[in-house]
Amino acid sequence: MSRKKKKLTHEIIMYVVLVGFGILMIYPLIWMFFASFKTNQEIYGGIGLLPESFSWESYVNGWNAIGGNTYATFFKNSFMLVVPTTLLTVVASMFVAYGFARFDFKGKKVLFTLLLSTLMLPNAILIIPRYSIFRSLNVLDSYWPFYLMSAFACYPFFTYMIIQFLRGIPNELDESAYIDGCNTFKTFTHILLPLLKPALFSAGLFQFLWTYNDYFNSLIYVNTVTKYTVSMALRLSLDAESVVIWKNVMAMSCVAVLPVVILFFLCQKYFVDGIATTGLKG
Repeated sequence: MSRKKKKLTHEIIMYVVLVGFGILMIYPLIWMFFASFKTNQEIYGGIGLLPESFSWESYVNGWNAIGGNTYATFFKNSFMLVVPTTLLTVVASMFVAYGFARFDFKGKKVLFTLLLSTLMLPNAILIIPRYSIFRSLNVLDSYWPFYLMSAFACYPFFTYMIIQFLRGIPNELDESAYIDGCNTFKTFTHILLPLLKPALFSAGLFQFLWTYNDYFNSLIYVNTVTKYTVSMALRLSLDAESVVIWKNVMAMSCVAVLPVVILFFLCQKYFVDGIATTGLKG
């Protein structure tokens, strides 16, 4: 067999393996989609993937299922929570990272050590003092706890990720900008910020996904049903009736997953670039 044929055979095998592995990974989503058309008896009593009949009734009923509140309200609440939180996280993290990566100041090593140490603290330890602080500020039952944590760079993972990316950008760029008359802020916004796009998109995508899917923290800080996010509404739909109609739950789960899937495919290039270059330099 010639070298060209060997290479072609190898590529075909690799693509077959990758496609098979990809189908295996997304099979739960495929099953969830088809389960949204099945009755409870079909879900519990059969192992087939395809339903006996296709009807979009479950999507209509699921959308309007929870006590007079449609999923339009819950999606609006989710985006009111997630979008500002994501933007504030990216902005705050990039400025803090810029300070650590490019400036020398008193106590820098100690503060950076504290920053890294907070990465090791589980959320269960932080939730009680955070709740006490937000209760003192009288911002419970709102989205302000998430906004405040984001604005004050309380997500050290993203700060560290951007620091690592900045360390891979030569300091000579900053020096050239200073020689051309740029101040510190202008150097950051005009020189470094365009280069930070992959890292910022990765941080934004991660924060969007984590906040959008977050159930625990939302349950702690938000108490009013009309302010519930999609993740909380999905859980609430399980308690709304004595007998859970699973096809309605699966239908709304499919709808809830759509924004995340669409966002990932739209930002896939930046996400991969950010992961590939962050943390490998410096």
